[in-house]
Amino acid sequence: MKKTSMDMTEGSILRLIAVFSFPLLMGQLFQNLYNSVDSIIVGQFVGITALAAVTSCSDISMLLVGFFNGLSVGAGVLFSRYFGAKNNDLLHRSIHTAIAFCLLLGVAMTAAGILLTPQLLRLVDCPPDVYGQASAYLRIYFVGVLFTSLYNVGSGVLRAVGDSRSPFIYLVISSVTNIALDLIFVVLLRLDVYGVAIATVIAQMCSVALVFRRLMRAQDVYRLELRDLRIDKKILVQVVSLGLPTAIQSAIISSSNLFVQRYVNAFGSSAMAGIGVGKKVDKFLMMISQALGWTSTTFVSQNLGAGKRGRVSAGIRTCVLLGAAAMLAIGIPIYIFAPMVVRLFTKNISAVSYGVDMVRVMSPFYIVNMLNTVFAGAIRGYGKSQAVMISSIMGMVVMRQIFLAISMSINHSVVNVYYGFPLGWACSMVLTVGYYFLMLKKERRTTLQAPAAGG
Repeated sequence: MKKTSMDMTEGSILRLIAVFSFPLLMGQLFQNLYNSVDSIIVGQFVGITALAAVTSCSDISMLLVGFFNGLSVGAGVLFSRYFGAKNNDLLHRSIHTAIAFCLLLGVAMTAAGILLTPQLLRLVDCPPDVYGQASAYLRIYFVGVLFTSLYNVGSGVLRAVGDSRSPFIYLVISSVTNIALDLIFVVLLRLDVYGVAIATVIAQMCSVALVFRRLMRAQDVYRLELRDLRIDKKILVQVVSLGLPTAIQSAIISSSNLFVQRYVNAFGSSAMAGIGVGKKVDKFLMMISQALGWTSTTFVSQNLGAGKRGRVSAGIRTCVLLGAAAMLAIGIPIYIFAPMVVRLFTKNISAVSYGVDMVRVMSPFYIVNMLNTVFAGAIRGYGKSQAVMISSIMGMVVMRQIFLAISMSINHSVVNVYYGFPLGWACSMVLTVGYYFLMLKKERRTTLQAPAAGG
């Protein structure tokens, strides 16, 4: 098998970032596509209550899925650093430790999610007319958390060594599988929300099988050897120290979203469905930021590992410029054609109104989210995941919840929920970008003082 890793410490920065980030972006596109098709099929062939059940569960499922995604992103910093430093032994041990740890944790989290489904639905004040379908969907969906955790860490290994193409291909395959199964289970077999959940779990199993097959057949330094799957305590401490802050950040933000969902649920099933559709559209715009954030982390980590700090700032600037151009190219059409996009999911007039309003309030602010994500990725590349965790929690949890508590007490309007999202992004962005430049200033001062200290 040919070598597919990418050394980002040499060559044209623009070309490297474009080549690396494009498959990540396309992978996000297909992942969001099959998640959206779930909702489209349910909305068109089952009904508004089923659509409300499926879309309102997204924040609950992200509570665990986001945790593992955060853990894998943080661990990827360690992989990239060892790969950039050409330290093959530590790279091998860190990969096998991270996979073994996520396997054990995934089993525990899957069991916890299934057992705690009633409590989670009560936490968001799920309405009685939606509760039964939401409970059924969520319990089946949680079975796939184990597969999601393994896929995240496996694809994290590939991204860390510069291979963003393979995860993209696997997401395309699993997306097509999921869409085909949705049509069979829901349209032909009439399994409703059960069919959507089962199709998702099977697609997740497919993606895990593909990524592990790739790792086990790799003729490169990151090859996976099942007999070497064991937890190295010293490596685990490093993996956890880098990954846990990002994982905790994702979990806390998802928990905050559960309380935001409580506000939404109070407006009824039409609001739940419409705003749920708005969140699906939101993910399509967020995928640009996500892809460039991952690229920023890998680029910074590899170049720091190779001792090439001069390339780091140029790489971040390139990510920002590419992100701004992409946001304008996609965000403007989404704003203009929001009614057409939302109607793909449901024809319910009230739900469409909620969805369009949400999309049009949030879409002008996605460039702010992109800046936050790119600089957060860069800071993670420096190994400062704790700083990103703090800035994200302060902006997207603390400030947003304070805003909602005050604004809802003054005027109980769903519009306040819409504005809470960009407010959180803006607060996090100010803290994240501010921290990044303070970190650089401190680093330059330390570098300038070093010769004097040595003399």
